[in-house]
Amino acid sequence: MAGSSSEILPEDGTAGTLVGRVWRKGSPGGPSVVAIRSDGVFDITSAAPTVADLCNAADPLAQASTPGERIGALEEIVPSLLAPIDLQAIKAAGVTFAVSLLERLIEEHAKGDPTRAETVRGELNSIIGADVSTIKPGSGEAEALKKTLMARGAWSPYLEVGIGPYAEIFTKAPAMAAVGYGAEIGIRSDSDWNNPEPEVTLVVNAKGTIVGATLGNDVNLRDMEGRSALLLGIAKDNNGSCAIGPFVRLFDSTFSLDDVRKAKVELEVTGPDQFRLRGASDLSKISRDPTDLVRQAMGGTHQYPDGMVLMTGTLFAPTQPRTPGGTGFTHMVGDLVSIRSPKLGTLTNKVNHCDKIPPWTFGTSALMRNLASRGLLK
Repeated sequence: MAGSSSEILPEDGTAGTLVGRVWRKGSPGGPSVVAIRSDGVFDITSAAPTVADLCNAADPLAQASTPGERIGALEEIVPSLLAPIDLQAIKAAGVTFAVSLLERLIEEHAKGDPTRAETVRGELNSIIGADVSTIKPGSGEAEALKKTLMARGAWSPYLEVGIGPYAEIFTKAPAMAAVGYGAEIGIRSDSDWNNPEPEVTLVVNAKGTIVGATLGNDVNLRDMEGRSALLLGIAKDNNGSCAIGPFVRLFDSTFSLDDVRKAKVELEVTGPDQFRLRGASDLSKISRDPTDLVRQAMGGTHQYPDGMVLMTGTLFAPTQPRTPGGTGFTHMVGDLVSIRSPKLGTLTNKVNHCDKIPPWTFGTSALMRNLASRGLLK
């Protein structure tokens, strides 16, 4: 999948500090850490063998500014792009927006049956009787609503994490399993109700400090999760079901945590059936601050010595019927999914069945052996 630099880069081009990974051919070839600059793409692996090393450095910006070796213009490098992370744990937060809370409740009450979604949506709006978007998680108001709904038999695990004190934090995929820009993303062939989840993804070092951000697609199988919350692993973690990219944008004078807090994320799905779906997510409407999500994911009870990335959740939950008289949106093989945010660029992937995507074979041990063979481990 080709893409011009203007399509992939943030709206301010290479003004920020952008780092990524590419697969370099040759002998010995392998994954390399790169910096994307106005005059090309530069291999900085000699200074930072992994993106995890770069993010854990005392000064990540200095590491990213290493002169490095120019390996080409961005347009030439695009086909070799990998996910811009490597050893970091890949975590995700769920039910962080009121809209996604309602949609998870619909999945649960519909038992994964998309034909019942609209009926259940109306029933839930009547039962809840409150605008959950105005309720601060863990507040007294949230606790009062919980008691009311429990008395009516309407409490749910999704409400617990949506308005309760504890966020839903789960492992989206193993380290090294994410795919990058241009790669195929996977849905299971036995899923009949699924969708993309476009999300701002925080990049966090081992100390729990957010050092930058990127984009992520937390592909979700709605029918699987709707049958049982205990099927979350099947719903979320499959071959190719986690896309991250195109680049990590480090915090510097051009990009900060406040930019993340007000980030807008746009999504477009273009299908082989000529169907087109557009949607948007606004991080300013999130129910929990990004720093709170990180605090709940890392700290005294959880340590990640290689750091982590944390998908922050999505406001986008597609309900638009794909066919006249249909029951809502679901993916089909061949869908082109593009996620864009002005400060983070564009992440584009094509949908395929998980068992038709090349299997994931290059893991952590393969990376270590590869870096050692290239003399890059110290």
